[in-house]
Amino acid sequence: MRLIFAGTPEFAATALRALAAAGHEIALVLTRQDKPAGRGQALAASPVKELALQQGYPIAQPRTLRDEQAWPLLRMVGADAMVVAAYGLILPAEVLAIPRLGCLNIHASLLPRWRGAAPIERAIEAGDAVTGVTIMQMDAGMDTGPILLAEELEITAEETGGALRERLAVLGARLIVRALAELEAGTLAATPQPEQGMTYASRILKSELALDWTQPARRLANRVRALDPQPGVTAVLARGAGVALKLWRVRALAPGAPAGAEGEARLVPGDSEAPEPGTVLAAPSGSLRIACGGGTVLEVLELQRAGSRRMAVADFLKGLQIGPGDHLVLPPA
Repeated sequence: MRLIFAGTPEFAATALRALAAAGHEIALVLTRQDKPAGRGQALAASPVKELALQQGYPIAQPRTLRDEQAWPLLRMVGADAMVVAAYGLILPAEVLAIPRLGCLNIHASLLPRWRGAAPIERAIEAGDAVTGVTIMQMDAGMDTGPILLAEELEITAEETGGALRERLAVLGARLIVRALAELEAGTLAATPQPEQGMTYASRILKSELALDWTQPARRLANRVRALDPQPGVTAVLARGAGVALKLWRVRALAPGAPAGAEGEARLVPGDSEAPEPGTVLAAPSGSLRIACGGGTVLEVLELQRAGSRRMAVADFLKGLQIGPGDHLVLPPA
């Protein structure tokens, strides 16, 4: 089939590779404009643009598709279909109507659960046991179109957002190739989305990156997993002017369990004298145990100081001593 492909991150590039390998003609690639990246803030191309350049695909990077000046180029392509994966721009009704067979979206959740911008992160953060990929016929709503194909994927106990995204990308690539084959054969059926079970995956806000120690340990552990490796969560060691930290590998401790056990730990159930949330309770070999909301305990196994690298707690403590009685707090507003 002759395709327009619209996508930006590596998740989308995985699908683009699969479509090309399946023999589809990539007539035009749409991707977001280059953005400043790294310490030097030099403009960097998206993974999809980099792949398109390598393969010699025509590329367009409009600021918006709501402007009708972008539409003639899309019409000139004469595409059978458009495939959209984590593109980042809204497609108005006029654009959705351009391809002969419409626009298909690769969405990283089991719709209608987690419509919106951050379905992978929100699924992990919520403690979901399963997620998946939905191939959807796009309409003018926000991820509201009919379901064409869907497949479930288990979220493993300590899986990070990055690891889950990679597995979902592979699944999405496989499903979009299958969907286009069935679309071309006329056997692809569309099922309207139910409203029951709908949740919205809002984009990750900067304010969510700082851990609020008044929340339960399990919720904080899920947040850390969800935002690993990008953008990562932050905390401040209350010492001097404050020491900025990023926390990476953590887990909630089971009641009375030794370091390394999973579950939800409580310090002293029902004890009104529980330590203030954010207090470092202990620093056994290879970990830090921190008081959280509701008397729960979070164990930190890997962290990072600003300007340094991720490292295990045992190595980190050789350079910066943290021990019982220290406090981790929210960054200044």
